[in-house]
Amino acid sequence: MSSVTPDDVRARLRAAPHPLPPPPAWLRPERLPDGVPLERPAPPPTARRAAALILVYPGPDGEAMLVLTKRVDYGGDHSGEVSLPGGKVDPGDADAPSTALREAREEVGLDAAAAGVEVVGALDALWIPPSNFRVQPIVAIAARRPSFVADRREVAAILEVPVAAFLPDVAPVIIDPDPAGRPLRYGAYMVDGRIVWGATAAILGQLGAVLGTR
Repeated sequence: MSSVTPDDVRARLRAAPHPLPPPPAWLRPERLPDGVPLERPAPPPTARRAAALILVYPGPDGEAMLVLTKRVDYGGDHSGEVSLPGGKVDPGDADAPSTALREAREEVGLDAAAAGVEVVGALDALWIPPSNFRVQPIVAIAARRPSFVADRREVAAILEVPVAAFLPDVAPVIIDPDPAGRPLRYGAYMVDGRIVWGATAAILGQLGAVLGTR
């Protein structure tokens, strides 16, 4: 697995082509038993706006890290899953970066000023049909590792993961059959023994595709 630094993330995101490269094709879910790929339709006009934060920061050796959360399992959509800090746009939010930073403050205790956080770009927005959210991923880089504190109402665990875990040279993890009993086969990433799949995997897979572009 290749290594990457926060400066690499900043430089490659700024130099990224437009349109951005898509996430790996192997992440796309397939319906079982016929193996037909599930297409992600365009968001409807009723889609609710949301934002998620890809917060990149230096690890002890200078390697780029990012923070993920394991959601509290409350039995609803996306509960118990590994995801990026994020949530719906509030009326007081000025824009998508404001939403993403606010949600990260609420969920993992991010003090953006103390960590020297700089918003450096965005990835493609993604519609999540079960919750009807149109999520705008925001990429930010911290000059220092933030101090994380989980909001136990929403976050069961905080995961600190190398950005390199999502680069194009990472071997696919194919989930078949789906452990939740859904008739699906899909690609995923495995981090700290936990499955990262669905919208979170697609967002991070696109980040990896951007970073893999030379």
